[in-house]
Amino acid sequence: MDVYLPIANLSVNGLIIVGLGAITGLLSGIFGVGGGFLTTPLMIFYGIPPTVAAASAASQVTGASVSGVFAHTRRGGVDYQMGAVMVAGGIIGTGIGALLFNLLAQLGQIDTVINILYVLLLGSIGGLMAKESIQSIRAERSGVSMAAKKRRHHPMVASLPMRWRFYRSGLYISPLAPLLLGIGTGILTMLMGIGGGFILVPAMLYILGMSANVVVGTSLFQILFVTMATTMMHALTTHAIDIVLASLLLFGSVTGAQLGAQFAQKASPVKLRLVLAIIVLVVAARMALGLGYRPDDIYTMAPL
Repeated sequence: MDVYLPIANLSVNGLIIVGLGAITGLLSGIFGVGGGFLTTPLMIFYGIPPTVAAASAASQVTGASVSGVFAHTRRGGVDYQMGAVMVAGGIIGTGIGALLFNLLAQLGQIDTVINILYVLLLGSIGGLMAKESIQSIRAERSGVSMAAKKRRHHPMVASLPMRWRFYRSGLYISPLAPLLLGIGTGILTMLMGIGGGFILVPAMLYILGMSANVVVGTSLFQILFVTMATTMMHALTTHAIDIVLASLLLFGSVTGAQLGAQFAQKASPVKLRLVLAIIVLVVAARMALGLGYRPDDIYTMAPL
């Protein structure tokens, strides 16, 4: 089933695009991550231009985050005060990211930068996840439980001025910390099309020191609004969002997420984390390889 993507300016097999969305949705349901950090690389591997892949993936993450926010809201798992500060930072970061995106596009380096960022980010995150998972499996087999990490904000966060009380998160810290975290996530979302949950959740736990029962819900709350802002920014400035591509991806991801959630209830969480780490590292290695070998078509034509 061939489908023409007007912004990407190419024809693709619609079932394959739906399948790619289903894969990321499946991973989202199994591992509890947004899946955006794998959606863009998979589309690039299939031949979608990196700029269009990143912009369209961001709009897909917006749709996928809505149901998650509602679910966590019903159980009181969202710190709206913390989320509002991070959303404000994310919107600022989106504006900065748009300037960087346009600058790199004018220099003709945006595709290369997107690939390099993915290699660095996926490689580091995958390595840390693999290390932690292997340690957990070894401890599980030996019968010795790992010491639980203390929930305490980073010393740099404690040194920031103008503290606020975030009651639902159980924190008394400066709002500058979540604001800066939101800015960094907004820049990455604009450049890479990721939701940022796989960066936000560890940062909120081990840098901000937030309570674990509100981390995921607050992260999804921030992701929802920042990806909305990213989608609007791409639509107004880069014009790189392909609505046909985003719709196909969203259809597949919603279906895959339901299947993944059912599977996750039956599998070991520790082993699932190890599998996810391996997938992330394989994708990072494939993207690093793509940066090194010479393509068949050295030159490509892009619409003005």
